[in-house]
Amino acid sequence: MTSHPVRTPQSTDERRRGLTEEDAARRLAEYGRNEVATRRTVRLHTRVVAQLRDPLIMVLLGAVALTVAIGDHADSVVIALVIVVNTTVGVIQEVRADNAVAALSAMSAPNARVLRGGCEREVPAAEVVPGDVLALGEGDIVPADALLTQASALLLDESMLTGESVPVDKDLRSGRPGAATLSAGTVVVRGRGIATVTATGAASALGRIAALLEGRLEATPLQRRLAALGRVLAVATLALCLLVFALGLIRGLAPGTMAVTAISLAVAAVPESLPAVVTLALALGARRMAARHAVVRRLPAVETLGSVTVLATDKTGTLTEGRMVVERVWTPEGAVDFTGAGYEPFGDVRVDGRAAEPAELGPVQKLLTTAALCNDAALRPPDEPSDGTGSRWTALGDPTEAALLTAAAKAHCEEPSTLHQTYPRTDEAPFDSLRKRMSTLHGTPTGQLMVCLKGAPEAVLDPAVLDESAQLLDRAQDEAALLAAQGYRVLAVACGERTEAPTRAADAESGLRLLGLAAINDPPKPAAAATLAACRAAGITPVLITGDHPATAWAIATRVGLLSPDSEPGEVVTGQSLAAGTVDDLTAVRVFARTDPQQKLDIVEAWRDRGDVTAMTGDGVNDGPALRQADIGVAMGRRGTEVARQSADLVLTDDELSTVVAAVEEGRRVYDNIRRFLVYGLAGGTAEILVMLLGPLLGLSLPLRAGQILWINLLTHGLTGVAMGAEPVSPRAMHRPPRPPQQHVLGHGLWQRVLFLAAVVTMASLAAGLSARAVDAAWQSVLFLSLLAAQLGVVMGLRDRLLTRENLFLPAAVLASAGLAMAALYVPFLRSVLETQPLGGTEVAVAAAVGLAGFAAARLSRQPWLRRLVVKQ
Repeated sequence: MTSHPVRTPQSTDERRRGLTEEDAARRLAEYGRNEVATRRTVRLHTRVVAQLRDPLIMVLLGAVALTVAIGDHADSVVIALVIVVNTTVGVIQEVRADNAVAALSAMSAPNARVLRGGCEREVPAAEVVPGDVLALGEGDIVPADALLTQASALLLDESMLTGESVPVDKDLRSGRPGAATLSAGTVVVRGRGIATVTATGAASALGRIAALLEGRLEATPLQRRLAALGRVLAVATLALCLLVFALGLIRGLAPGTMAVTAISLAVAAVPESLPAVVTLALALGARRMAARHAVVRRLPAVETLGSVTVLATDKTGTLTEGRMVVERVWTPEGAVDFTGAGYEPFGDVRVDGRAAEPAELGPVQKLLTTAALCNDAALRPPDEPSDGTGSRWTALGDPTEAALLTAAAKAHCEEPSTLHQTYPRTDEAPFDSLRKRMSTLHGTPTGQLMVCLKGAPEAVLDPAVLDESAQLLDRAQDEAALLAAQGYRVLAVACGERTEAPTRAADAESGLRLLGLAAINDPPKPAAAATLAACRAAGITPVLITGDHPATAWAIATRVGLLSPDSEPGEVVTGQSLAAGTVDDLTAVRVFARTDPQQKLDIVEAWRDRGDVTAMTGDGVNDGPALRQADIGVAMGRRGTEVARQSADLVLTDDELSTVVAAVEEGRRVYDNIRRFLVYGLAGGTAEILVMLLGPLLGLSLPLRAGQILWINLLTHGLTGVAMGAEPVSPRAMHRPPRPPQQHVLGHGLWQRVLFLAAVVTMASLAAGLSARAVDAAWQSVLFLSLLAAQLGVVMGLRDRLLTRENLFLPAAVLASAGLAMAALYVPFLRSVLETQPLGGTEVAVAAAVGLAGFAAARLSRQPWLRRLVVKQ
């Protein structure tokens, strides 16, 4: 849907009466429905073809064709099943990820109140058109972008679009930018308003964010690495098998025999169980993450987490509680601090680190009682006991006012219901952006009137409002400035009594007594600092990106250790600076404030352009594009919007950033297991090729037959190989830097280890075969058993935790494979099919010794000094 210039009603009559039904119908036809346009559906066969284009899958498809050609239907069925499972999982994950744009439509209000022909009526939000006059009240969702024409104490929650943790006051008289503009999807927290629609559908704020979500999902680092590996394996396997075929012909062997042998060798050389190992490792990782409160939406994201080098996090609800809390109260008599979290009315009042004495609570109780009376919020208790697993106390109304009620409960003030009965409200002057204060009048038991006032310090600490000495006002202003510099939202509270009833509450805002200041904040979560420290220990760079005020962002960043305590607020870069182009290197900045969705995208892209793997956390609509663009998007499950959850790869059901660290550990576990399988699988495949190439040069005319090669491949790459995907995490996993994003999957010495193990397995197996031939034993069967035993020894030797009980599936699979290897020698049917011969005790002992050699070589390859040596080479 394209945007058009909008003609909004200009005359007073138009604003009063709204559009006619005929005009609304005409505009609906012209501009279209007020819905976010969805992308054209991708056909199922297109998705399937895209999955099958993966180079490794193409190699497996070739292996299916080859196994069918040689009549090995069992292997062809197994390989084909791996392809089907892998493709099905990939298609399902793609479909689920593409639901992000559809979720944006659900964010629009299902219905809206509009003026049509002078009458207020309710219409579906999809039928709102540019020029419609909206009637907005508390709890309404703004259905479209609009321009405010009337407002009464209107307060909007714009956090889902801007990231601003504090509701925004909307007032026509304010000169503040954006004070008269409303955005689609925002929520009316308090007050009433009349507004004229300026943009709908794709032209609205939600529509513009939807356009940013249209980018195509890119391959994860693991997918890119495995694709590169698949191309290398395809070329190398084809070349080596042609070489084996040619050498056999040169030696005078039958072309048919060598063709079957070369095809079998091709199947054995390709680790066709790699997709199964990857899928199992990812699925097990996803299951373990779910148990640790992290739900994976895209399976490859499990591994991607293990490669993350940059964690871009938002503030509200991620690093912080997402709930306003009064942390400090200053009165002319002194200051007190409050403990506790969220809106739960439980906590202590402390003075200089100790519990406050009852006598010290008097001034604080007077201030908070006044703030509770000059208050329109309410606290709602949990639906069930607040034991950490059930629901929590929640705020109804302005979160700042709710925080004052919570503090009043902690200071043992009277219940709000009792206060309002004792001091009934007779009039009020609501807060607005010009006055920056709110006042209420209350009757008292003595028959007098009490004036309660709260507001911004600059609007309250005024001689025209307060009847206080200049010295006290200066002290209060200095304290307010100090608290504001620390990132607090500061409110000043005052009260007074009147013997004569003023006509309006606003007329009573003079000659009042200052009660003190309340410092309100969205405090950091208790585990936030430790979580960020764990990220650094794991080599991950944390970056804060928020839509909140720069001072607030700086205060939180210093408290959680993102910035050093001696840092300056100027280290925080604002969205305005980004828009002006004054920031040369976005990757040099650690804290961003007042950012918009496009700027979040730019920050993520800057890190990705530098070659980093990025993880982005978020919970709002404004986070959707960056969550989708990042290598791994992490959404909050409890307080997050549906758009954020659908755009993300990972959803945190507990909204705890520490869960991301646990997920990173699982991701590294998965990647380590995949690399461990590659060492094992490629070393075994290389050894089999080397045996077939070198054996004839040593007098072993046809070292292994086609059926024997495929049997070895089935036992080593089957259950045994797949079981490696369930190996436990290394104790060193979170104390090493992530893999460099540009590093090949066989990098960091892996291919050298493959060659080392392949060489040991080849030499030990050939030595066993040659020794058997020297004593006129069944040398081909000895070579067959030795080669298989060596690979089983390697798989056990590669374990990070040798005697762990966490993955008993692996030793069980090794024992089962060993049993089937012996069955190939002693079961008549298998002996006939595989063309083997029974072996005596001595020959079996030789094969077992070769298995121990493979085990020893694998343990040796794990030694740090040898690994450093091969990496240098």
